[in-house]
Amino acid sequence: MDTQIARTENEETTHEVVKTAVEELQKGNVVALPTETVYGLAADAFNPEAVAKIFEAKDRPRFDPLIVHVASQKALREVADVPEELRKIVRTLTELFWPGPLTLILPKNEKVPDIVSAGLPTIGVRCSKHPLFAEILESLGRPLAAPSANRFGRISPTSADAVMSELEGRIPLIVDGGACARGLESTIVRVKVPEKNSKGKAIIQILRHGPISADELKRYGKIEVVSNDEVSDNAPEAPGLLASHYAPQTPLRLLKDPKDFKAEAGKSYGLLSYRGKKKDGYLNLHPWDEIEILSPGSGKTVEAALRFFFILRKLDELGVDEIIAEPVSEFGAGAAIMERLQRASVK
Repeated sequence: MDTQIARTENEETTHEVVKTAVEELQKGNVVALPTETVYGLAADAFNPEAVAKIFEAKDRPRFDPLIVHVASQKALREVADVPEELRKIVRTLTELFWPGPLTLILPKNEKVPDIVSAGLPTIGVRCSKHPLFAEILESLGRPLAAPSANRFGRISPTSADAVMSELEGRIPLIVDGGACARGLESTIVRVKVPEKNSKGKAIIQILRHGPISADELKRYGKIEVVSNDEVSDNAPEAPGLLASHYAPQTPLRLLKDPKDFKAEAGKSYGLLSYRGKKKDGYLNLHPWDEIEILSPGSGKTVEAALRFFFILRKLDELGVDEIIAEPVSEFGAGAAIMERLQRASVK
């Protein structure tokens, strides 16, 4: 299969790209689209044959469910049946964080094919803030199933060229919307109501950390973080929850204490540094073959999140024997980075 990249250089070309992408989706094909988080591999969520092509292109196991993207808060009802007791908290969260990088796990509408939810009674739903994705979704007039546009378990792509390196020859079209603004996949939450006769806040369970932090969410409910031990590798509720995920082809080791590093003779190493500061104890551990820094000097987690997958992919392409990763501050977006480093380092 010949894979084309459709560039959006001006208003006229953008119109043509949107038209082409919609035509491909209407034919039942898959199209890689930009979102504000990472690039997604999209198909008509109501077309099971089209959705099957997502799994085929990604080599993705059928037990791993997909996120469905809708055009608006109102369109949520097309794919989810929100119970009356959850409507208040769902309305609050969608009004505040949609469009944006927040995915809600909710009871699935019967219109959504089982292949999308991997046979589960729930579905992950979000509304993307990326204007090009939104325009294509609105023009199509149907929800889109769209996991990240990479091979299963691999590094998520944040540019059209990264998608090409992952899926060339597997999909017909990549829409180039530039670099992703956030750089990490959406925060995934499951909402619950307190026990009966309780006047407490709604419960917001974080299944996957992302750009919307626990600090932002805690104003609207009691936060519970679901640990990796509580997630089934056979039936996860949402993407990105498997023990091993976001992994480069090069072995990666998250080194929480620099004292634990011992170089093996003849091996080459790349360092994924948080701030690039000697006082953190990693820069001088070894004559690294390559050093890449997430947030040079400042240690800003938002900057680190934006650069994370780009830097990880860069290190992966160097051909070193192992990538050593420094821990990142778990404040704000740092929690999402650390979660992905931990999953990437599981072998």
